[in-house]
Amino acid sequence: MSAYLLEWLSLLGRWLHLVAGIAWIGSSFYFIWLDNHLVAPTDPALARRGVAGELWSVHGGGFYNAHKYRVAPETLPPVLHWFYWEAYTTFLSGFFLLCLLYYGQAEAYLIDPTASALSKPAAIAIGIAFLVGGWLIYDGLCRSALGRNARALAVVLTVLLSAAAWALCHLFSGRGAYMEFGAMLGTIMVANVFFVIIPGQRELVRAKQEGREPDPRHGIAGKLRSTHNTYFTLPVLFVMISHHYAMTYGARENWLVLIAICAAGVSLRLYFVARHKAHERNGRTSLLPAALGLLTLAGVAFALMPQPRGVGTVANTDIAARAGLGPNARFARIQAIIAQRCISCHSTNPTQSGFTAPPNGLLLDTPERILAHTEQMRQQIATRAMPLGNITGITEEERTEMLTWIDRGAPH
Repeated sequence: MSAYLLEWLSLLGRWLHLVAGIAWIGSSFYFIWLDNHLVAPTDPALARRGVAGELWSVHGGGFYNAHKYRVAPETLPPVLHWFYWEAYTTFLSGFFLLCLLYYGQAEAYLIDPTASALSKPAAIAIGIAFLVGGWLIYDGLCRSALGRNARALAVVLTVLLSAAAWALCHLFSGRGAYMEFGAMLGTIMVANVFFVIIPGQRELVRAKQEGREPDPRHGIAGKLRSTHNTYFTLPVLFVMISHHYAMTYGARENWLVLIAICAAGVSLRLYFVARHKAHERNGRTSLLPAALGLLTLAGVAFALMPQPRGVGTVANTDIAARAGLGPNARFARIQAIIAQRCISCHSTNPTQSGFTAPPNGLLLDTPERILAHTEQMRQQIATRAMPLGNITGITEEERTEMLTWIDRGAPH
């Protein structure tokens, strides 16, 4: 019953996280787009009232005319719409999922003894330290003198985030490391909203209500953090879907894959943000950021390309001897390995704690099902994505034996 309850909590948590994330990212992308498409008001009366830019748009059968003030209107309206609960709900639901799966079942999703021999409490403590420490270091840099130099700050953040990716991938399982990295970026994003952007907006409102001159520093700080958030978005979204693609987090140098794909996401986002301001450059936008992003993705795809069948050598003489057995004997040996290392999860009624159904619906409990899924098995075995956290203790020799059998056509 507890495993069944966990499944439902995971389902509902993911659903809420997805819906809240769409609302947050959608509003964030919209306001970045809106800000970059504003043009000087054509009506002199608007300029006299402090309007810095305006935009006309049409949607859903109606026309909209948006105005942005240089600082604030002379008189605040009775109702102001704020945008922050989308961010908070995304973080809370994401942290709930992180605790439910990656911390609550750390031995399966977070810990990999071949990466680092961590106890469950140690792994959880390190994971939380990255979330908190990532924000504290980032916030300190933004508030320092370095924060006044956007380019220098971007370079330092790139170096530090790359170091964090390397460290996480050497501490945790590939899947867990990717999720921790995404959670760290997501924590920075929502902390930007909670500690900087919203407090700055509240101070602006208070200043107007009290008849004080608003402090422009709050707007400058909020703009910097909003800009960072928009560039973090595509890397975070990649991490959210990465657990479906073992070829990325299961790669031998998975930290390089993580850095490269995140860099590609930032490059693509740079292109679209620049494209929003094409009207300032007579409609022209450099394709260089988009080209760099796409070339990086192509390079990663090429680097991760599976080796042709038969490439590589058999690990030891015992495996070589078994490879020379007849088809029936070899298949019987593979069935024995699968029964010992895989069936506890990949059967109609899994016996592995925490599973009520086979992962991805993949069943390996009959000879026919094994033979029908050799390609899927090959990818998961070669990338070490399965067993999760190697909870069944599959050996390198067994992996090699299974890969050799599959590469030789899965004789049976």
